[in-house]
Amino acid sequence: MQLKLDITPDLVAMMAAEIKAGERAVSTATREAGNSLKSAWRAQITGAGLGQRLANTIRSERFPKSRPSLSAAAVVWSKAPVIIGAHDTGPLIRSKDGFWLAIPTPAAGRGLRGGKITPGEWERRAGLRLRFVYRPAGPSLLVAEGRLNARGRAVASRSRTGRGVTTVPIFLLVPQVKLRKRLDLARDAERAQDALPGAIVATWVSSRVV
Repeated sequence: MQLKLDITPDLVAMMAAEIKAGERAVSTATREAGNSLKSAWRAQITGAGLGQRLANTIRSERFPKSRPSLSAAAVVWSKAPVIIGAHDTGPLIRSKDGFWLAIPTPAAGRGLRGGKITPGEWERRAGLRLRFVYRPAGPSLLVAEGRLNARGRAVASRSRTGRGVTTVPIFLLVPQVKLRKRLDLARDAERAQDALPGAIVATWVSSRVV
């Protein structure tokens, strides 16, 4: 007598198919969580008035890239981590030399690259010398003897008689600045992390529904 055991369906094939479905579910849900977090961070940045350009520095990537995996992971990061980190933590900023922080007034204009101008750069561009004015109450000043042009920028006076020349505050000098916290990136990251297990299960189950 011979007994033949035939198991239908094939359990090994079923387990292999289930593992593949799990790999796809984990990878898909992880990628979507990363993209969702990227969008949330970008929305926070633009909502805080920091501009679309800074928001676009937020990127996301899923690993491994080439195949589904039960160990898939998503990484969300910024290509401008120092700027983003400063607005996320609200740090206390001091001069690295231990002296003053020079904050340009509107009369100083902008730097060559569109950023904040420094006292040294301003003197080279304006052809004027800055003078220190100490004030016991309120920030001290760096001022220049010149005139304001039509755009409200301080420039050298062309008058030989001194007509129109005035003392113009160019920089405010403060020992330190407390940057206001404008972002809460951890909040969105925690929400994405908490939602991920449910998203994996939902994606896994939906793939089995005929």
